Amino acid sequence: MGARLLPLLIVLMASVLLALGLPLAVSLAAAEQQRVVVDRIDDTARFAALAQFVTDRPTGSRVDDRDERGETLRKELAMYYDVYGIRAGVFYRDDTPMANAPENWYLPEEGEGRDAFNEALLGRRSHDPEQVWPWQHSRLVVASPVIRDGDVIAVVVTDSPTGQMRSKTLHGWLLIGAGEIAAMLLAVGAALRLTGWVLRPVRILDATTHDIATGRLKSRVAAAGGPPELRRLARSFNEMADNVEEVLEQQRAFVADASHQLRNPLSALLLRIELLALELPEGNAEIASVRTEGKRLAQVLDDLLDLALAEHAEADLRIADIGALAAERVAAWGPAAEAKGVRLSGNCPPTTAWADPVTLSSALDAVIDNAVKFTPEGECVEVEVAASGETATVVVTDGGPGLSDEELARVGDRFWRSAAHQNIKGSGLGLSISRTLLAAGGGSISYAHHDPRGLKVTLTVPRAANASGG
Repeated sequence: MGARLLPLLIVLMASVLLALGLPLAVSLAAAEQQRVVVDRIDDTARFAALAQFVTDRPTGSRVDDRDERGETLRKELAMYYDVYGIRAGVFYRDDTPMANAPENWYLPEEGEGRDAFNEALLGRRSHDPEQVWPWQHSRLVVASPVIRDGDVIAVVVTDSPTGQMRSKTLHGWLLIGAGEIAAMLLAVGAALRLTGWVLRPVRILDATTHDIATGRLKSRVAAAGGPPELRRLARSFNEMADNVEEVLEQQRAFVADASHQLRNPLSALLLRIELLALELPEGNAEIASVRTEGKRLAQVLDDLLDLALAEHAEADLRIADIGALAAERVAAWGPAAEAKGVRLSGNCPPTTAWADPVTLSSALDAVIDNAVKFTPEGECVEVEVAASGETATVVVTDGGPGLSDEELARVGDRFWRSAAHQNIKGSGLGLSISRTLLAAGGGSISYAHHDPRGLKVTLTVPRAANASGG
């Protein structure tokens, strides 16, 4: 969630900074150009004032009959060009120069200079030049009319290079960019702090939810930090977790108490059945059926009590050699498999893992018992121990009839048994108990098809304490 929220905040803040920075950069460039244009307007106005009193040129002469004012104007223009590098000239209406600097500079036939000259002939200053950007190598042309007795007798034209103006604009833009970058870094830092502050309760809530989902029902959310809404959510979550834990505890207590309380009446009932069997002919089919159902009911009650205790018990996790433990269970179930005509073999190299030895042994007993029980005579049951990365596995495969895809999805549910195996002894709680015991220690149990036939059961336990959540 942080990976999605943080880019969103950064994009929003970058958009705000750009929305502020771009107009500021444009305004800076316009202000710099306007300052230069105002200077050129002042310069052209001064030259126009000098040119206003220059004696008209004699007919047929351009530079021979220079009067004193004309010479002063020419000197001013030459000095202006030498000092500032700005071309300037005063041109009569027919484009001939009254004075110009440098002397080889004349009005162009077309372009901005010609447009400005024609506009000034109408008796008004030329309009402001188009905006010059730092990447454009254009020039700045300003023209003002020279008016005498209400008539435009000449036009003052200045043609300025824009290098210095563009440099100042670029420098200002760099300052704006540096400010934008600094502001962006501060914004990113603030976004990181804000995102962490907002999402920290969410991460804690997610971790606690995972703990509860994996069986650690005592986990709770520390309602500290974050927005008030998330703190209220944390308190509500804790209240919900308390209620769920209380309901589950009541359910476990009921199952345990019911199983325990029913065993005494059932034991008395079985005893009366045995006494009744003494008065009936030996081999009576009905009494044998009643006796079998009574024993099955007793086994179901025992399994229910074991399940209730398994859900309530905490795993005693430690570093254990699950290879040796699996080899021990293979040896223990060997006689039972041999009596049924099933080959039971194990490949159990030394493998350490973080597990409860008693819990893992009980789960292995349930799985191997099922494998031997459902494997036909002459087939094989194999137990193999392996380690991979952060987990260790005990894989039990059999050569039995196996299960369909639909049955694989339900195997391990409480009291569930395959329709094809209803006549085989069992309560349908053994694998449920195994799953509960393994989950308490961070382990799991899974089921899959075994080629060419049979069932593959995989018991997985972590190899380190932190992997199990212990």
